Amino acid sequence: MTVRPRLVYERWTDPVAGDILERADIDVVRLELDEPAEKSWAVLESAHGYQVATRTDVAPYADGVQWLAGPGLIKRCEQLLAVCSAGAGYDVINVEACTRAGIAVCNNSGPGAEAVAEHALGFMLDLAKKITVADRSLRGGPLEDRMALRGTQLLGKTLGVVGLGAIGSRLVQLCAPFGMEVLAFDPYVDAAMAESRGARLVTLAELLTRSDFVQVTCPLTAETRGLFGREQFAAMKPTAYFITTARGLVHDEQALLEVLIDGGIAGAGLDVFHEEPPRQDNPLLRLANVVATPHTAGITVEAAHDLAVATATQWQTIFAGGMPPRLLNPDVWPRYCDRFHEIFGVRPTARANQTTPQTN
Repeated sequence: MTVRPRLVYERWTDPVAGDILERADIDVVRLELDEPAEKSWAVLESAHGYQVATRTDVAPYADGVQWLAGPGLIKRCEQLLAVCSAGAGYDVINVEACTRAGIAVCNNSGPGAEAVAEHALGFMLDLAKKITVADRSLRGGPLEDRMALRGTQLLGKTLGVVGLGAIGSRLVQLCAPFGMEVLAFDPYVDAAMAESRGARLVTLAELLTRSDFVQVTCPLTAETRGLFGREQFAAMKPTAYFITTARGLVHDEQALLEVLIDGGIAGAGLDVFHEEPPRQDNPLLRLANVVATPHTAGITVEAAHDLAVATATQWQTIFAGGMPPRLLNPDVWPRYCDRFHEIFGVRPTARANQTTPQTN
């Protein structure tokens, strides 16, 4: 290459990513969000790759949204060839704007699936067994009637999974010992594939009316934004639980608040919110039938390490001239190759470069 690739990142999920990339011929620069904006822009405008900050990362900073991969950033960063999100979600990237500009968009689906699926199962058990409710009652003073904390069991119940990708499929496996009937809604999965993953494909309407637990594991896209509103919550059983480890904007928070207060559903397990981190005065956090976590479903020691390795390996592949293994906008490939050639003097190949990283 005639030019040394420059990669800008906000943070790694684990330091192992930096260890791996140190061994590659890549200029790796950290984007310091608390630095003056002019300095940060100077760093980004020279970048060929950008590991995009998450919404939670940028939320504490004024105008933090400018560091997401939207049209404004894309216009300023003329050398940018590829942008990647830290995990499976890629709502921090405007895919259409990147494709128009000839920028490859990647995510890191897969490594965090186990962590998120286990978290979703944890929500199910917590809500059904009233674990958090019982803990609050026990700590709040003398316990008058423990029968008031009577929960239910998962055995034989019906699970509805919205999004049967890596996370949803793993959740189905984890729930197998409970003998649950599993329904799934996913427009990108056919009936045979759903059956092979242990679920029966149904419409969203049927899933909502029949499920005891509605688990949302789909990405935030134009199709899923606002997927759950008043109509969908009204269709659920009053004994059912709504659980999401997806993205906050997939559901209407006000509609969810209303149905929880009115007793239209039994409770909710929330790892995501419209505003992250959520404000302490968010009314959902005041409800006894809500269990919440601050977008930590995918944050485990193991998942953070595996995500970091996958992230670093993908960037190695990109700058070695291979096709990214988790390319989200394959239509960009011809133009991306032209731009890559213009900048580096070599042309990428359509075959992913199989790189085995050293992690110690």
